[in-house]
Amino acid sequence: MFRRTFWFTAGAAAGVWATTKVNRKIKQLTPESLAAQAANKAVEAGHKLKDFALDVRDNMAEREAELGDALGINEQPDPAKLPQSRFAVIQNTFNPNTKQPKYLENTRYSINNRNEDH
Repeated sequence: MFRRTFWFTAGAAAGVWATTKVNRKIKQLTPESLAAQAANKAVEAGHKLKDFALDVRDNMAEREAELGDALGINEQPDPAKLPQSRFAVIQNTFNPNTKQPKYLENTRYSINNRNEDH
């Protein structure tokens, strides 16, 4: 008698456990649940990508600062060592009254634009 009761109870418990597991799995495979899972994964991937991009940006700025220090780019130039500003002269243009060449007052060579030296 006890044997039958034991096996009956064990079978009922196994049935309840299996039914619960199957129902949970079925609920996980509904279209709404799958869509929510996909959305959660996409949001998580977006956060990871954003964190990666921020890490890359921080490390890039740090490396640029290291290279700038090593090459001396970050130092402020000494104003005494900078070249003096120059004026451009218009070729063969003379004022008939003064016989002096005309200067372009507002045009200056820039030390930053390398194309002006050609």
